[in-house]
Amino acid sequence: MYIDLPEKRYYKIGEVAKAFDVNTSLIRFWENEFSILKPKKNNKGNRLFTADDLKNLKLIYHLVKEKGYTLDGAKKKMKENPKTMDNLEIISNLENIKQELINIKNQLL
Repeated sequence: MYIDLPEKRYYKIGEVAKAFDVNTSLIRFWENEFSILKPKKNNKGNRLFTADDLKNLKLIYHLVKEKGYTLDGAKKKMKENPKTMDNLEIISNLENIKQELINIKNQLL
């Protein structure tokens, strides 16, 4: 499950892990497995994730946790179909619209 984070320039690994409801170790593992993830590191070596990193993590999370892809399968899917991210964003937007419509319907009842 992914929750939206407030918009900022950089996110700490703890914030990211909490947003995806996973352990920080899984985020670090995915960073090693998926070359698309390239968080910056500060002087202390702490990872700082950008909005682009979050989008990529959202895609990885979707493929691995929600769709059940293996890591190799997710890598292959991302390589074969770079528009997967666009599709994921469209689905996410449609789900948000659906939820808003349900809320409006419930208010009218």
